[in-house]
Amino acid sequence: MSFLAPRGSLMLDVVFLAMLLVVPVLFWSIWQVRRRQRFSLHRQMQLLLAVVLLGTVLAFEIDMRFFTDWETEANGSPYYTRESWNAVWTALTVHLLFAIPTLLIWIVVVVRALRGFEKPPAPGAHSAAHKRWGRIAVVGMTGTAVTGWLFYWMAFVATAS
Repeated sequence: MSFLAPRGSLMLDVVFLAMLLVVPVLFWSIWQVRRRQRFSLHRQMQLLLAVVLLGTVLAFEIDMRFFTDWETEANGSPYYTRESWNAVWTALTVHLLFAIPTLLIWIVVVVRALRGFEKPPAPGAHSAAHKRWGRIAVVGMTGTAVTGWLFYWMAFVATAS
């Protein structure tokens, strides 16, 4: 079913591509607010990214829980074996160590921004905390993307030579 990898599912491909889009848009949005003071544009882009990511994560989780057996799909990888701990499980573990806290941090950053900034948004009392937690969220999102891509490649793209 995958259109990008020799093994895998359509949802794995969608998540891979979504993160390929989200990370550059995230940095562009930050550049818009930091360098050009386009606060409303930043707000709109962050809300759009949050909705896209939430929808993608929900669809992905439903697919992984009920429709796709990712371990069967990963069987062709030289980095995966069902018999013991392996590089694919290590990559997935590192990915989840980024993804789970980042999801929670991202939700908190968005909710606090919606409550802490006026409409239209402008710098204020909440700005310092927003910058601090926003930076943490960006590091987490970037780490989530990179480790997710690594897991995807190791489990669903790599083949034995």
